[in-house]
Amino acid sequence: MNTKRKIKFIHEGQYVAEVQVEVIETENSWSPTLSLDDALKLDDVREALKAGDLKAAAQYGRVYELRPIISAT
Repeated sequence: MNTKRKIKFIHEGQYVAEVQVEVIETENSWSPTLSLDDALKLDDVREALKAGDLKAAAQYGRVYELRPIISAT
């Protein structure tokens, strides 16, 4: 069993959070997987972004605001 650190991006509305997680690689067909704690962390970040609670989301990583630069019309 190997573990690697990865960055996951959680997008919700006009915000994106950059969250570091550990990916677990094994020999079985379900690989790679996340630990339960990391999966719950990603859920918490998504819920915080959805609620607009940027301070709570920022406890887990960087938070970015997405703004359109140019419109296609």
